[in-house]
Parts: sequence; structure tokens; C-alpha cells
Amino acid sequence: MEGLIRKIVIGPNPKEGMAYYVGMRAGNGLVSAIVLDDELLFKKSIKRYLVYIERDGSTMLWKSVEDMPCIIEFDLNF
Repeated sequence: MEGLIRKIVIGPNPKEGMAYYVGMRAGNGLVSAIVLDDELLFKKSIKRYLVYIERDGSTMLWKSVEDMPCIIEFDLNF
């Protein structure tokens, strides 16, 4: 994994793109993690980002973003 992803903006134009970030409300849950699917990248050289939400104490896959223009913001701790 490249690092901890804090935010992803999807679309060719960042000003009009859809953004997801860790801690964002998603229905009755919160976005808990955004990860690069290393397995698909290794097997087929396709970048896919997986967005997970946490709700009622359980974590589930909410969205996947495959082979789209994205801007990734990493969580930097100095």
C-alpha cells in the first residue's frame, strides 16, 4: 500500500469531481477507510480504490472506483 489515503476526488475536473474522505458521513455510517486494491493492480495493472464504511460496529465495502481519473490525498502525520 502506498500509504494511508485520507481523501479521493474522482473525475477529470477536481472542481466538479466527487470527493470521499475518511470520517465523511455516508448514509447511517462513516467512511472508515479508502484503500488501493493492490491485488487488482498486481494482476491486471488496473488501479481500483475501495471505499469502506463503518456502521453499527461493522465495516463493509461501500464503493469501488476503477480505472478513473482520481486525485489522492494521503494522511500525513508530521
